[in-house]
Amino acid sequence: MEFPDKTPIVEYTHTLRSRYGETDRMGYVYYGRYLEYFEVARTEMIRSHGLSYRELEESGVMLPVVHSELEYKKPILYDEEMFIKVMVFEIHRVKLQTFYEVRTAASDQVHVFGEVSLCFVDAETRKPCRAPASFIEGMQSSHK
Repeated sequence: MEFPDKTPIVEYTHTLRSRYGETDRMGYVYYGRYLEYFEVARTEMIRSHGLSYRELEESGVMLPVVHSELEYKKPILYDEEMFIKVMVFEIHRVKLQTFYEVRTAASDQVHVFGEVSLCFVDAETRKPCRAPASFIEGMQSSHK
């Protein structure tokens, strides 16, 4: 998996702790959970820029996932504190492309890399639309 070769314009880290019910028989966090972790971190990153998913939906805009990709490097175990870093390298008008690194307190090594692309969609027509101006402005405010 390749990340853009430049400095992110938005960077946000969310901390979570892996729970027992999220692990498999080997004691590793189940691989499918990472997309859920990415969603939590992405939601909080958007909130940190002044807009919530709820507000987006109430304004008639939805943000479905259109692509996801993960690369697993090292397992995370039960009860480990995780640092999920979300990075945005470009502000697009119709899509939100987010990149992720998951690390733990126990190791500085990246455990999981990820990329998730979402598309702004009109809630009524279900067709792609431009991102709300408030979203673009909020994301750009951290880049100034």
